[in-house]
Amino acid sequence: MKALCWEGVGKLAVRDVPEPRIRSAGDIVVKVRASSVCGSDLHLINGYLPAMREGDVLGHEFMGEVAETGPDVRRLRVGDRVVVGSVVACGGCWYCRTEQYSLCDNSNPQPVFTEKLWGHSPAGIIGYSHAAGGYSGSHAEYVRVPFGDIGAFKVPDGVPDDSVVFASDAMPTGWMAADFCHLTGGEVVAVWGAGGVGQMAARAAQLLGAERVIMVDRLPERLATAADRLGVETVNYAETDVLEALREMTAGRGPDACIEAVGMEAHDVGPGYAYDRAKQTARLQTDRPVPVRQAIMACRKGGTVSIVGVYGGFVDKFPLGAAMNKALVLRMGQMHAQRYIPMLLDRIAAGEMDPGYLATHPMPLADGVRGYEIFEKKQEACLRTVLHPQA
Repeated sequence: MKALCWEGVGKLAVRDVPEPRIRSAGDIVVKVRASSVCGSDLHLINGYLPAMREGDVLGHEFMGEVAETGPDVRRLRVGDRVVVGSVVACGGCWYCRTEQYSLCDNSNPQPVFTEKLWGHSPAGIIGYSHAAGGYSGSHAEYVRVPFGDIGAFKVPDGVPDDSVVFASDAMPTGWMAADFCHLTGGEVVAVWGAGGVGQMAARAAQLLGAERVIMVDRLPERLATAADRLGVETVNYAETDVLEALREMTAGRGPDACIEAVGMEAHDVGPGYAYDRAKQTARLQTDRPVPVRQAIMACRKGGTVSIVGVYGGFVDKFPLGAAMNKALVLRMGQMHAQRYIPMLLDRIAAGEMDPGYLATHPMPLADGVRGYEIFEKKQEACLRTVLHPQA
């Protein structure tokens, strides 16, 4: 079968790879109909997250049809249209039983690296390097899904593929970001990053009761889309000082909650960004935490900073003093897909959330290399490239 594979730092290629097969009794094989690119994929492609090997199949945000089931699968049947959470969870360990699925004890069969790096190993993630389990990704005609009854969910009739595909990752990540903020109604929420996850976080914050949502980005087309689609306020950090703008917009108090939806390859202007970029390039630090710093400095006293952008290691100039002395709550993590996806499917079906507008660049898998180039370089007002392996 055809798949989009990692060929080395900054290099991708569509190549022939073996078709997946059932390995465990709870596995399913999914015939992929839509597989979205994601900003966190770029961290793998560019070598900032470790343990990639030549020929690894990328992709973790996808939906399709069940093509085969293992003998222990009970909830799904061949032919079911499903969306699959990118995080692999066993459903039975203590973390899964408490709905902390991205911390699953049993779904990463290669935990040694992350145990040494982070102290413990979190869950496996489909298509996200051998540090996350070595699972083959979804930018392919078929993909094996472990624990199929736990991680794959039937899609409501009438919901288009290019909408429901975002219920795999971008929507639950964005919803969890807002959920972490413990909104009770009337809050001001600032969101760094107007990509797919940031826009879904903004919509989630609105549905959870935020009175105002302010998005921070530098791309006018993304900010305009967010303002038009979601009715949010916007700040372009390339044109104005973010901290001053947020103080002015909140009468000096600062946002009640700040959501970081950018991650380790964040962009900024000024000498601080040049410093971060130089240190990351030299591997003197692993991440560029510009939006995390800004969120901590901007957030009101006693507020919450929610971090769902992917970070992998160690950072410099972390404003710990500001976080401590302002009594901030910091919440962060990979999303708990299995907790949120059923609810999000209901909201899509009811018309409360319509993520289909994020799919600005649908294209066949054969054009995947070009699709990633458009996405990474933010060309053609691209929000998300969605690959269609069966096209």
